[in-house]
Amino acid sequence: MTARLVVLISGNGSNLQAILDACASGELPASVVCVISNKADAYGLVRAKNAGVEAVHFAKLSTETRQEYDQRLADYVTTKQPDYIILAGWMRILSSSFLSSFPNKVINLHPALPDTFPGTHAIERAFEAYQRGEIDHTGVMVHLVPDEGVDNGPVLATEIVSIDKEDTLETLEARVHQTEHVLLVNTLKKILEEKVTRSY
Repeated sequence: MTARLVVLISGNGSNLQAILDACASGELPASVVCVISNKADAYGLVRAKNAGVEAVHFAKLSTETRQEYDQRLADYVTTKQPDYIILAGWMRILSSSFLSSFPNKVINLHPALPDTFPGTHAIERAFEAYQRGEIDHTGVMVHLVPDEGVDNGPVLATEIVSIDKEDTLETLEARVHQTEHVLLVNTLKKILEEKVTRSY
């Protein structure tokens, strides 16, 4: 059975592209049924349209509280009957108004290892820490989002990315993003395979 994925994005959507490609090639036994962005100009919406996937700009109304927005978003996502919701560069912290509707179904990708550099600009902050001699590697993690904590839910997978002395921020970013694409697809594949095994 093909799993139904809803992907939430805020930007370029290169991780979304990795998922779309893996679904199209059959590597992932899944289909992306909807891509939602809180930003109208997110290039990920173009990627979704190009793949023939519903692309939705879901803006927060000025009259809405964060919780009201999250509840409205949850109501919309529920209509898509998703097996999993993937946060692939979604730059809003989801409140329990959203998360309580999808227990153990919301998966986030973060360009840092557990307990390091939560929040925005993680790669930049890791590079600065490297330049100060504090670390010699960073990494990527995929984790569940059970609550409003930032980048700290139960870890599903991690991958270390070493930082080399020749690295610039750009080369490090490129390597981290490359690692993200592979780790995200492989982790989803593992989760979906386990789900199939459990259902028999």
